[in-house]
Amino acid sequence: MKILALLVSFFISNFIFGQTQYILALSKADHKMVVLDYNSLKIITRIPVGEDPHEVTTSDDGSIAYVANTAGGTAHEINVIDLRNLKPLKNIDTRPLYGSHGLAYLKDKLWFTAQGSKAVGRYDVKENQLEWSMGTGQNTTHLLYVTPDAEHFYTTNTDSGTVSIFDHVLLQPTVPPTGILPPNAKPRWDWVQTLIPVGTGAEGFDVSADGKELWTARPDGHIIVIDLEKRKIKNDIDTKVLGLHRLKFTPDGKSVCIVSVKTGELLFYDVSTEKEIKRINAGQGAAMFMDRGKNRLFMSCTPNHFVAVIDLNTMEVINKLDIGGRPDGLAMAIIK
Repeated sequence: MKILALLVSFFISNFIFGQTQYILALSKADHKMVVLDYNSLKIITRIPVGEDPHEVTTSDDGSIAYVANTAGGTAHEINVIDLRNLKPLKNIDTRPLYGSHGLAYLKDKLWFTAQGSKAVGRYDVKENQLEWSMGTGQNTTHLLYVTPDAEHFYTTNTDSGTVSIFDHVLLQPTVPPTGILPPNAKPRWDWVQTLIPVGTGAEGFDVSADGKELWTARPDGHIIVIDLEKRKIKNDIDTKVLGLHRLKFTPDGKSVCIVSVKTGELLFYDVSTEKEIKRINAGQGAAMFMDRGKNRLFMSCTPNHFVAVIDLNTMEVINKLDIGGRPDGLAMAIIK
C-alpha cells in the first residue's frame, strides 16, 4: 500500500491534466541544473551544465531547457537539456557572439544577450543556426525581454547605465544628394534602437503586463520607471536600500518585487501608486521567477546558497531550498 501511495503521490504532483511540471534552478558552484518537483519542491535530479551557468529558459512546449553560460563575457556555449528524459542533449556554439546571459524563447527562436560582444543574438532551433544578431554598442548587455509579437525587445546594459529599446520598423529609402532615388530603392525592415540613460549598474528589470512600463533597479537604491510609449523616464524612486539587484512584477500585475543582493531586503511596491507596501528580509537575492499557478516567488539568494520561496498572498518566506552552491537562474517547465 505504501508503494501504491507513493506512486499516486508522484503522479498527482508531477502530472496535471496531462502536463509534467518542474521548477528548474541553476547552481553556479556545482555546474548543475537542478530539477525540482513542482508541488513538493523535492529534488528529482541534477543535470550537468556548463562551467558558469547564469540563466535558464524553456521551449514553448516545455520539453527543452536552455542554459546560458557567461564566464565574464568569454563563454560561447548554451547548454540544451532534454526535459522529457532529464538528460543533456547538446551545446549550442554561439560564436562569434560571446558571453550569453539573458534568454528568451519565442516560436522556435532562442534570443540571448551576448555580454562580451555587446549584442543580442537569435538562434533558429529548427535550422540549428545563428540566424541574426544586432549590436547594442553598450557595455555589458545583460538581461533581455522580448515582446510576445517579437517586434520589440529590451535590454539592460549595466556598465553603460542604459536600457536599450529596439523596435522592428519599416524604413523608407534614404534620398541621396542627387535627390533622386535609385530604380531599385525600396523600403526595408530593420531594428531601431532608443537608449534610455538609467544609471550605472541597473540590471534587473521587468515589463508590465500591458507593455506600457519598464521598471529597473539600480544598486544605489533607485528604481527607474520608464514610459515605453513615450520613450522616457516617468519616475525615479529612491528606496534608500543599497544593493538593489533584480525586479519582477507579481502575476496579478499589481505589485513589483525588488530585492537587494547586499542587505537581503525584499521590497513590495504598489504599481499604481509607486509606493512601498511592505519589506521583509528574504535573503540576498539574485534571479527571480514568478509562479502564477501557486502565486509564489522563487528567488535565488546566491551569496546565501539557498533559493527562497515567498508566498505572494502573505508576502512572507515559506521555504528555503538547498539546491547547491551559488544558485542563480530559475524557470518553470510545463511539458505539454
